Amino acid sequence: MRLFSLLELIAAKDQLVSLQGLVEETGLPKPTLHRMLQQLESAGLLIRQSDGRHYGTGHRLRRLAENLLLNATHHGARHTVLRGLVEELGESCNITTLSGNEVVYLDRVETPEPLRFYLRPGSRVPTHCSASGKMILSQMSPAQRRKLLAHAPLKQYTPKTITDLDALEEEFKRIRRDGFALDDEEFLPGLVCVAVLVPTGDGGRSNLCVAVQAPVMRLTADKALSLLPALQRAAGAISRIEAEGTPEDAPGESAAS
Repeated sequence: MRLFSLLELIAAKDQLVSLQGLVEETGLPKPTLHRMLQQLESAGLLIRQSDGRHYGTGHRLRRLAENLLLNATHHGARHTVLRGLVEELGESCNITTLSGNEVVYLDRVETPEPLRFYLRPGSRVPTHCSASGKMILSQMSPAQRRKLLAHAPLKQYTPKTITDLDALEEEFKRIRRDGFALDDEEFLPGLVCVAVLVPTGDGGRSNLCVAVQAPVMRLTADKALSLLPALQRAAGAISRIEAEGTPEDAPGESAAS
């Protein structure tokens, strides 16, 4: 149980941890903590950084978190909200989360329209040119964002992809101001997407988004603004599900009342 408690402590932080910092925070002897960190690292649950002193969450732990979100007992309730949102908007909608430096689709409901972009749950997209990725990144500090994005050159997927870090910082300022993020053909040509955060119960940083996407002939950047109230209602419903495990209302029901 001590290993699990240590892992829980590290996973709750939004920064790397060091052996000395954990000694000061937990009060455990340094040799004991060092041995525990080695065990977690050898299991793939933690990864030691290149400086040899700092640790972060490992690939196996992130996969575990993704699987928990994908297969949670309240997945059906979230899916019901998402299905109601698609019925209201008429376009494909998804619930996403940040995992490492990628966005993962936790759930998705496709539009009945014959012209659509098909992406299944579990699909991964880049953070810097997806609406959900930019939305989640906008909550971080500039230093945290650069640490996440600066490992490799940002790939240019379309002529509209923003690949300059300074230009992205300006985009993050706009997102924080407006409360939504837009992917205007930045990841796939002809695809427009708008995303909002799922609020957390304590007002802290969220790692969930609700998003709608459609071909540009049906969804322009200007039209995306008109979809925000429905997206925000769905985000609120999912937030209550995450907090309590039961849906209080779905977006379609809110619109009808």
